[in-house]
Amino acid sequence: MPTYQYACTACDHEFEAFQSFTEDSLTECPECKGEIKKVYSAVGVVFKGSGFYKTDSAKSSTASVPAATPAPTTAAAPPASTKSD
Repeated sequence: MPTYQYACTACDHEFEAFQSFTEDSLTECPECKGEIKKVYSAVGVVFKGSGFYKTDSAKSSTASVPAATPAPTTAAAPPASTKSD
């Protein structure tokens, strides 16, 4: 059930009320019986998982570059063998 914030225009009393979507908005302050209005504020939303960003399902338009291969190493030539008779 949604939580709505209200503020009284007469006495500045602020409070929250749990109401369903089908209920009418409150109109009277419980403290002074003055007029109240809904308070709207920014809501933080965090999307978790894949599929929420444009890049998650975008096809790559460039060919993939193969991974760099290490340069071949030059092995030292084995020492020349000398025959002694």
